[in-house]
Amino acid sequence: MEKSIDRDTLSVTKQKTHHLSKTLTKWSQILPISVWMLLLVVIPLIYVLVMSFMSRDFYGGIVYKLTLNNFAQVFETQNLMIYAQSIWIGGLSTIICLIIAYPFAMFIAQKGPVAKTILMALVIVPSVSNSLVRLFSWVTLLRKTGIVNTTLEKLGIINHPLAMVYNTNGIVLGMVYLLLMFMIIPIFNSLDRIDHNLIEAAEDLGATKWQILKEIIIPLSKPGIFAGCIMVFIPSLGYFFVSDVMGGGTSTMMGNLIENQFQTSRNWPLGSAISVMLILLTIILLIIFQRRGGDMSDLGGR
Repeated sequence: MEKSIDRDTLSVTKQKTHHLSKTLTKWSQILPISVWMLLLVVIPLIYVLVMSFMSRDFYGGIVYKLTLNNFAQVFETQNLMIYAQSIWIGGLSTIICLIIAYPFAMFIAQKGPVAKTILMALVIVPSVSNSLVRLFSWVTLLRKTGIVNTTLEKLGIINHPLAMVYNTNGIVLGMVYLLLMFMIIPIFNSLDRIDHNLIEAAEDLGATKWQILKEIIIPLSKPGIFAGCIMVFIPSLGYFFVSDVMGGGTSTMMGNLIENQFQTSRNWPLGSAISVMLILLTIILLIIFQRRGGDMSDLGGR
């Protein structure tokens, strides 16, 4: 009888120890990430939100007095024009990225495992290098005295240098170059998850390649398309350095406006208010994405 009780006690003790070990392991994995997110995401966002309701004195100092005037300034006419220009450039960049990325992602999805890995590596590896360095490389190639214009003039193809940078076209080129990867990855993930039995069944029933693309592939890859568009459009609004480098400061975008409020105008409350509006826009797009059946994992790869 005593041996039976001892065994039961030992079994309960082992279960408790195992449960405690699992709990400690779980918290040891969660705690570092939680602290990291708290310090680098949550607290800065709260700070920006609080700052957007503060006031500013004549010399650019922060006055801790609540006001809604910053959000009224957000919708001033000159700012609305900047938002419209940002949305136009961001939308155009997104459409170009989609046109380039979709057939390329479809091409990768049709390859074998080894080829997929190599091709996706070629897509991702360039992002390891600094974005500014890559943009200045484009400027070196495309400016009026750059390699491309010089070569075209020597070949007699053009008589005068083409203005390929320091304008809106240059900004769009820079956006597409930097953000194309973020369109390819979610679209590839969606295409790679499509059951090939569906395609084979459609072929057996006499469907043409266009019908398969229209009725099966595109509808099933919509979550990836939407995810890619969000991942390109939202950053394009805030990539102020692309406008500075590729646009030469000729166009002011939403990111430039926010930067100027913090760096030049010393109007931190207004800059924070504009940032809050950009965050709200991101949240709205994410809610729409989820309600249309999108999977949040599509926004972060596999």
